Amino acid sequence: MEDHLINVVGTAAALCSMTSFTPQILKIWREKDASSVSMRMFMLTVTGFVLWTTYGVLLGSWPVAVANAVCLVLSAVILALKWKFREG
Repeated sequence: MEDHLINVVGTAAALCSMTSFTPQILKIWREKDASSVSMRMFMLTVTGFVLWTTYGVLLGSWPVAVANAVCLVLSAVILALKWKFREG
């Protein structure tokens, strides 16, 4: 497969993954409510992104490492907002 096509697909995948968290973050922030967010799911998501980032670093694949590090930060923001706006 042509390197250019591989890079285009990888870039598109990274952009989709990174931007997918933005609407949830904005919704939680606007409503000051994260009750619909699953704490367990986002804990698992954050763990997965830690592992993917580590994998990218160990492999020397900076696109994998950076894209997953950005997703890690965004999913961690959702977890932090879940904690900040918890009931009780």
